[in-house]
Amino acid sequence: MTEKHQGIVLAKLVERFGGEVVSTHSDFGDDTALVRRERIVDICAFLRDEPECLFDFAMDLTGVDYLGETPRFEVVYHLYSMKNRQRVRIKVRLHEEDPVIDSVVSVWPGIDWYEREAYDMYGIAFRNHPNLKRILLYDEFVGHPLRKDYPKTKRQPTVGPEE
Repeated sequence: MTEKHQGIVLAKLVERFGGEVVSTHSDFGDDTALVRRERIVDICAFLRDEPECLFDFAMDLTGVDYLGETPRFEVVYHLYSMKNRQRVRIKVRLHEEDPVIDSVVSVWPGIDWYEREAYDMYGIAFRNHPNLKRILLYDEFVGHPLRKDYPKTKRQPTVGPEE
């Protein structure tokens, strides 16, 4: 990241979205913002389109399970600006009773599979996703294996070849 851009992204985000940005930090040179889920599509579109941001590449999206904490789940977006050679991390916390967030496939079409993976592994649903279904596990699989309370010895239904 260039010295010129360090901190500008977070300042722009707070300026534009105010109370939707819960907290920010730039620990170890990594710009990170924790935001509320209600405006995630607007926030991501802003980060992609704002001339001082231009985050044109969604590098990754993952889920995190903070079992025992409230909210329990976190969705983490890792974004990169090719022009500015800068990364930013956007985080959103979700409650266990309602692990749902809007899909950002409309902003970055390539994030489609990452959202499906988080759905499959953590049970985090992405509202308005064009094809939200399991991507790594078969349809009869019960549960979400990356949740920290998933029993490691759980047996799954046997699925045979179709007749």
